[in-house]
Amino acid sequence: MSAKTFATTLNKTVDELTSPASYKDLYHEHNEGIPLPSSDALRQIIDLARSIIFPGYYGQSCINTNTLQYHLGVDIEQLHSLLSSQILAGLAFSNFDQDTAAFAAYNSATVIAEMRRIAEDRAETFVSRLPELRRLLATDVVAAFNGDPAAKNYGEIISCYPVIKELTVYRIAHELWNLDVPLIPRMLTEMAHSETGIDIHPGATIGEYFTIDHGTGVVIGETSIIGNNVKLYQGVTLGAKSFPLDEDGNPIKGIPRHPILEDDVIVYSNASILGRITIGKGAVIGGNIWVTHDVPAGESLTQKR
Repeated sequence: MSAKTFATTLNKTVDELTSPASYKDLYHEHNEGIPLPSSDALRQIIDLARSIIFPGYYGQSCINTNTLQYHLGVDIEQLHSLLSSQILAGLAFSNFDQDTAAFAAYNSATVIAEMRRIAEDRAETFVSRLPELRRLLATDVVAAFNGDPAAKNYGEIISCYPVIKELTVYRIAHELWNLDVPLIPRMLTEMAHSETGIDIHPGATIGEYFTIDHGTGVVIGETSIIGNNVKLYQGVTLGAKSFPLDEDGNPIKGIPRHPILEDDVIVYSNASILGRITIGKGAVIGGNIWVTHDVPAGESLTQKR
């Protein structure tokens, strides 16, 4: 191909790709030059959070009880800084100033300054929740250890088990979701999904002492509610059945559509539990079955022979 021919192809391609019809719904114009949240920065946030919650297992290998306070102080300060910038990017992505009537009369510089203040406040609130996140994850470690006779110690659970890697990110993302942080919670859980094969929506509510044995292929939808001491096996889906449509034929968003699992429920591999149904306290759901109705407390549901 000659240079002249390529130049013609290049110009034609650019013209087609810059046609508004071509990029409609696929283009994002950055608000005041603030970029989208960074995957690299979010990976740093995950690494920092894991090193704060599980010191010695992640992050500094030379950490000890004498240096713990120093290292945690440095890590938490860095986490707050990174998280503030990423929350700001998320707010800008969501057109926060356009969606918030209170800012309609302000100029862009004032809006950006207020968004930055809100981002820093939400990052600070998240930092204050780190002790509770550690407490919750400690219960998940206990549940994983007690639920697997092959596990030798807690260190093996923390270092190796995909459920703890996934739940660490999910519980971080869930806190940010509850703080109304746009986009970032979904990015975090999708990164963990790629790492572990476990797909938990950050909007799901999960209680204490939760575990997933093996983990691969588990899906937990946005409006799922899971109680305490619940155990899932690989391939379990807590999903929706079908989506009700509005008068224009579009799916209605934000309605409860995923299951509720009460305390002490066990769900075996490859079971699909669909719709806004309740699996009662202590119920056992067998493997490879399709459940679309409520299950009473204490009942065992298995395939018929």
